[in-house]
Amino acid sequence: MTATAISRTPPSGSADADRKRATGALQALNFFMADMQAGIGPFLGVFLQQRGWATGPIGTVMTIGGVAGMVMTVPAGAFIDHTEKKRWVVVITGICTVLASFLILWSHSWAVVTVSQVATAIAGAAIGPAVTGMTLGVVRQKGFNAQNGRNQAWNHAGNMVGAGLSGWLGWKYGMPAIFYLAAVFGVLAIITVLSIPERAIDHRAARGLEKAQDGDDAEGGQAEGFKALLQHKPMLILAAALACFHLGNGAMLPLYGMAVVGAGKGNAAMFTATTVVVAQAVMIVASLVAMKVAAGRGYWLVLLISFAALPLRGFLAGSFIEHWGVWPVQALDGIGAGLQSVAVPGLVACLLDGTGRVNVGQGAVMTVQGLGASLSPAIGGWLAQLLGYHVAFFVLGSFAFVSLALWLGFAGTLRPACSGTRADTTR
Repeated sequence: MTATAISRTPPSGSADADRKRATGALQALNFFMADMQAGIGPFLGVFLQQRGWATGPIGTVMTIGGVAGMVMTVPAGAFIDHTEKKRWVVVITGICTVLASFLILWSHSWAVVTVSQVATAIAGAAIGPAVTGMTLGVVRQKGFNAQNGRNQAWNHAGNMVGAGLSGWLGWKYGMPAIFYLAAVFGVLAIITVLSIPERAIDHRAARGLEKAQDGDDAEGGQAEGFKALLQHKPMLILAAALACFHLGNGAMLPLYGMAVVGAGKGNAAMFTATTVVVAQAVMIVASLVAMKVAAGRGYWLVLLISFAALPLRGFLAGSFIEHWGVWPVQALDGIGAGLQSVAVPGLVACLLDGTGRVNVGQGAVMTVQGLGASLSPAIGGWLAQLLGYHVAFFVLGSFAFVSLALWLGFAGTLRPACSGTRADTTR
């Protein structure tokens, strides 16, 4: 063995220490990046509503941001597959997210708010695949399900703590305090990601080439996400089911907050914080349960339950626009989103293991899924403005029936693919 090879190969004890340090830092990163990414998001609707905006324009602005993020997910995934500077992707996008949020404090004009949402969405499109890639690079495919489950539990905990602090600060000092809290969490996220040892990340494993030979590496890391998606029938079905789910789910949280606050049944900051805290508390438990169920029975059942939660959520939201309604409505959000936060990345990583395109595939699924999520606020906002909140919630909840039909109708194809072992899914 050459001196160069020896210098590049850390001792086993050192590698284990680096891996342990990296997994702890990944969990902390997920905690802090949660509020950095979503801290102002749930509060944006009521923030703008208080400044004279109607529900239709609010939904339109959110949709524009969602579309911008959707367009960037595949290129972002391709870049994450290609680059070995994944930590710095998180640093740069974190800075951009914080600065974009402060734009809204500077001006409430339509143009400035739109630019802020577009910048935030583009940054978010890169942060997610970067963290997924780093996780896969640190723990490899074998450890991904368990580590991703822990990451998501910490992410939901960060959202819960951030929302609770945001509600208290917004109630005591006004809504602008929420923006400053997001900036603090952003700085802590940047510090945390830089504490991950670079040598702990295997960048070949991070893109799904752990088992490939050196000569098998796909060159260039081009954005081939949609091609990979169309070649894998289970991924195509998964993306369609997620698109329909998020078409209904995306607008539920901000719309329910606006409905209750607009009816004078809750303080803007505190009630919006409560909607997030309840959902994220349930998501912590749901993500850990999803990790255990997926390890034993695969991802199919986990996703089936997540899809079934939305129709019930829409029915309850449309039936009870009351302060206490936040508990059942957002608990169901926690079940659906919490289960998916573990099952979707895990399933995609399993399906594309060995292709070198794991993060492009993640981006492709996120793009199709994001199409539903980005259209949801506009659909929900205009439905609420024209037909009322009750009808809007009933319609939004009904979209998940398509997801359920797809998941049950193609169960014969999906169950083997969701079992947690990679198979040929190109036919």
